[in-house]
Amino acid sequence: MNSLTLDNGLRVVYAPSPTNTVYLGLALDAGTRDETNEESGMAHFAEHLSFKGTDRRTSRQIITYMESVGGDLNAFTGKEETVYYCTCQKEHFHRAMDILFDVVFHSKYPQEEMYKEVEVVIDEIESYNDSPSELIYDDFEAMLFQGHPLGRNILGDADRLRTYKTEDVLNYTHRLYVPSNAVLFVYGNVDAKEVKRRIPQNLPSAPSSQVTTIQKSLPKREAQRKVVNKDTHQAHVMMGAQAYGGSNKNHLALFMANNILGGPGLSSRLNLALREKRGLVYTVESTLTTYTDTGVWAVYFGCDREDVERCKKLVKRELMRLCEAPLSDRALKAAKQQIIGQISMSYDNFESVAIGMGKRMLHYGKTQTKDEFIARIQNITAEDIWVAAKEVFNPEALSILEYK
Repeated sequence: MNSLTLDNGLRVVYAPSPTNTVYLGLALDAGTRDETNEESGMAHFAEHLSFKGTDRRTSRQIITYMESVGGDLNAFTGKEETVYYCTCQKEHFHRAMDILFDVVFHSKYPQEEMYKEVEVVIDEIESYNDSPSELIYDDFEAMLFQGHPLGRNILGDADRLRTYKTEDVLNYTHRLYVPSNAVLFVYGNVDAKEVKRRIPQNLPSAPSSQVTTIQKSLPKREAQRKVVNKDTHQAHVMMGAQAYGGSNKNHLALFMANNILGGPGLSSRLNLALREKRGLVYTVESTLTTYTDTGVWAVYFGCDREDVERCKKLVKRELMRLCEAPLSDRALKAAKQQIIGQISMSYDNFESVAIGMGKRMLHYGKTQTKDEFIARIQNITAEDIWVAAKEVFNPEALSILEYK
């Protein structure tokens, strides 16, 4: 991988890929936590509206520009970033660069399009409300980070969204959609000189400004308990806590502990304990969401209402197993073998590799190859995993959210 920083502050990271397909995009340090208190939902709304017209193109022209040559143009918004990305064959690289920079830096956010698109976003909000197994993740994070920007829902609030005008979106994007707040990532067999040559010269020159209302500190809060009455057949439960940020030295050890506990495999400890041995749940998993300075670790399961307390006890029992003593040499070796296999296969998803490359440069100022990632996993000890588990998995310090 190679990287450089242009005079306007734009960071560029690029690496060769084994195919003729190019994966590229612009990652912006402009997520939900970068909104002011008056801009709830703006990061996601601006992402939607960026496709609705620029100085050079109509909404229809934006939609068809890459699709007409078999390519793809898309975007997503997170709590800490907004990413616009494109996939195309190598011979259409110039088209992808042109449309990406046009959409990100020259969108007009026309008011007439806002009136239509706000209803699309509100439908998206309602679709989450209709799916408790998805909604509970947002509600749990809101509970965990109550009063902090990380606790906001990415999609925002319907009533607030309907009040936004073109001027509001422009104020937001003029502050954050600038080269010094962005990373261009390119994963493909494109010459470095070609990458640099295709970067437009007419980009905004204003530096990004710090949003002073954002709270940087994240004080540890006491464990919280909340029960929400829902008219659903199943009970849905989340149990978890704040976790390490991506720059924390213990982050990878926690990543491994989480994979052992409730990762994607059917052999995870939680799946064996709750589903395979006792048939109490259809789905049980533990997840680790990582931000730059904090994270969210949580266990989710759905079960019959009368089984909630039993399932909670079983979850806590599995947590205690990881907290009581370090893994044996055999268990550590097996855990590493499993997670290294998962990592290796994930690198076959080239789009994910490209986006990850851009996000890592955006938030941590560096990249990481597969071999470097695996080497870090190999260096983790049983003691490291034990320490991480004791600090985060403490069964007596869990926040719990229940939909019943």
